[in-house]
Amino acid sequence: MGQPLPPTSLPKYLAEGLPKQDTETLQEIQHYVGALIEYRDQPVNTDELPDTAEPIDEPDNSEKGTVVKEKVTCGDASCKCVSGNPVDMHGPYLYRYYRENGTMKSEYVGKPEGE
Repeated sequence: MGQPLPPTSLPKYLAEGLPKQDTETLQEIQHYVGALIEYRDQPVNTDELPDTAEPIDEPDNSEKGTVVKEKVTCGDASCKCVSGNPVDMHGPYLYRYYRENGTMKSEYVGKPEGE
């Protein structure tokens, strides 16, 4: 059995450097990669969310991240929502907060049912 080929998407410095490592180092790298994936896939902690975000329990949550109800401003300077007063803000809308490459991101999910 010959040495396996690296994925074509693997950066050159990794594709060339990994085969040069001893078995113990490769096992440490494997452990680190597993821990890094686990960290990136974990739900976003509520203390990391914006103050206006209200986490909700989402049934059958097959997607990674934390779904929240959130009121937002529209960005129109003449709209009363720019005051930041929750009564004047738009929504609530559902957003999913998640990690991508270690950075917290959010995406619009939709309007809550019944609101």
